[in-house]
Amino acid sequence: MKSLPKTLGELKQSGWQSMPVRMELRRNMMAMMRSGEELFPGILGYERTVIPQLQHSILAGHDMILLGLRGQGKTKILRMLTRFLDKFIPAVKGSEIHDDPMAPITRYSRELIEKNGDETPIEWLNREQRYGEKLATPDTTVGDLIGDIDPIKAASQKRSLSDEEVINYGLIPRTNRGIFVINELPDLQPRIQVALLNIMQERDIQIRGFNIRIPLDISMAFSANPEDYTSRGNLITPLKDRIDAQIITHYPKKLETGIKITRQEARLHSGDQIEIRIPDLCREIVEEVAIAARESEYVDQKSGVSTRLSITALEQACSAAERRALNNGSTEEYLRVSDFFHMIPALTGKLELVYEGEQEGATNVARHLIGLAISRTFSRWYPPTKSRRKKKLEQEPEEQRETSEDSSPYRKVLDWFAEGHGVELPDSLTEQEYRKRLKQVDGLLEIVQELRCYREEDEALLMDLLLEGLHQNSMLGKEDVDEERSFQDMLGTMLGRIGGVDEGL
Repeated sequence: MKSLPKTLGELKQSGWQSMPVRMELRRNMMAMMRSGEELFPGILGYERTVIPQLQHSILAGHDMILLGLRGQGKTKILRMLTRFLDKFIPAVKGSEIHDDPMAPITRYSRELIEKNGDETPIEWLNREQRYGEKLATPDTTVGDLIGDIDPIKAASQKRSLSDEEVINYGLIPRTNRGIFVINELPDLQPRIQVALLNIMQERDIQIRGFNIRIPLDISMAFSANPEDYTSRGNLITPLKDRIDAQIITHYPKKLETGIKITRQEARLHSGDQIEIRIPDLCREIVEEVAIAARESEYVDQKSGVSTRLSITALEQACSAAERRALNNGSTEEYLRVSDFFHMIPALTGKLELVYEGEQEGATNVARHLIGLAISRTFSRWYPPTKSRRKKKLEQEPEEQRETSEDSSPYRKVLDWFAEGHGVELPDSLTEQEYRKRLKQVDGLLEIVQELRCYREEDEALLMDLLLEGLHQNSMLGKEDVDEERSFQDMLGTMLGRIGGVDEGL
């Protein structure tokens, strides 16, 4: 900063030239593209959809709006637009709206330059100082965004209310020569939206009764929910017409993309006294919960299911494993299937339920989604169950049908439970006891070891997933009370429940 010019005269001698902010964004993006630099680091899943459209908009010098449901990274993308601004630009020192020393637009800066000439002091703004943002709320006023007359300022400086110096500039003028973003644009009252029309088209503002217009050099960007933007008519047509580019965001289209996003964003305390091991299988289940929610008939799809759901869900599951490690006095812990059911508090607060979902109850819907996610993951890692082969069996000759049923890869495990055995897997078990109980189930370990994806460190989790997967496919019974899980034969579980009812009678 010491080598940068400090006066207008030094700035002129340096050869620095003014450039409109849109041209600045365009020039810097072109330079980054030529050098092969990543334009939006950390933004995943948009490489072939959203990012190319952002490039087109910036290269064209357009104002833009990002339309998408909650948790699709809209605000994060908009805040990254500052990457395409210069690191520093000069401004007249003391100017409230970052006046360009070469082309001042306020009375304050013009008088200061007229008085001091080349000795006019200048300051240098970094790119973060040139970004402004406002969350649209119903109580937002024109004064907040554009500005208003400040009677206190007029009285203290003994100026007339018609004096330009008594203007209190709003957020947008204070971001002159930069980028201004309004999130949730349709939430602005229509009369406030009207105040933006001149900025969007003529690039100037007029405050109250002043017979002056202040030309602004500013790039505008917005975000909105598609439902508010298109269906309810919350945005006035003239403003919508002035927004040059409308870019549609979306949720991750692939499971792998969702896993990468969650891995990047989740705040895990791995290595902080306790090491939590998270196998890839666990990450798949967490993402499947979000995918299942986005397809569920119980969830309001117009509201959307934020990517924050899978992020906080993974954090909750890891915290459950961490608590178990603390209780057992261990310094390393693996995630278990039971830990996924501790994600429920992270799900219930992020799911907007339709009427049918409310009737079921938020907790039951969350449990249903977790079960569905486990079932889908199970079907990718393990051979088809008998229930999935039912149609095929019905097409076989009767003399082959019994043989086919007996050849089920899970027959040995199911027979062990059918003989009256069971296994209890409370959350509190140490890792050693947890593995020991799972290995008691006849045939369970053999099936796991035959998997192509088998790894010894994932052995216990894979066995647990197999039991839970069989339960989700209605082949095993399960009792789940508080933090106690136990698996039994399906018929035995049903008869036990009937017996319990009879005893109650």
